[in-house]
Amino acid sequence: MIAATGLPALAALALGLFLFAVALVARRWQRRPEAGGRRDPVSIGGIAVQGVAFCIAWAGPVAVTLDPLGAAAMAQAAVTALLLAAALALFVWATAVMGRNWSLVARTRADHRLVTTGPFACVRHPIYSALALVVVAMALALGHAAHLLAALPVYALGTWLRVRAEERLLHALFGTAYADYAGRVKRFVPGGF
Repeated sequence: MIAATGLPALAALALGLFLFAVALVARRWQRRPEAGGRRDPVSIGGIAVQGVAFCIAWAGPVAVTLDPLGAAAMAQAAVTALLLAAALALFVWATAVMGRNWSLVARTRADHRLVTTGPFACVRHPIYSALALVVVAMALALGHAAHLLAALPVYALGTWLRVRAEERLLHALFGTAYADYAGRVKRFVPGGF
């Protein structure tokens, strides 16, 4: 089922995705590549599964039928903009706090440190929480809210694959310090899950 959407929501989505892409590329360019690093294949698989979730939220026809100046179109645009702004802010904050530890694929460095400040004081995986907000914003802006019934479980599966790989590496590197941190701080939602 495809719901109606309006041009303001599509504009908010386009701007938000563009800014998120700029932030991602800028963060990636700031990090210097390391020689001899090994990429975790499970983490790479998780990225692919998360990508499928984004495709599910995105795919399908778009019915641009809402009056661009009407209340429904403006409300849809506002929700889209708020979700994407929250996702962008969380991503930028988390990657800044991680510094040289940040990577697209699970790995540790010789000088890796356990990050427990900033958004990591509230949740262990704030970037995955931010990306979940992007999936929701995309589906809502495109009028594909019903697609979330399939997209979110697929995103959760991809995220679970990545989290398992990352947490295995962190536990191996930091031992009880990571176990203590994991016991205090939830994975994705403060005080929840």
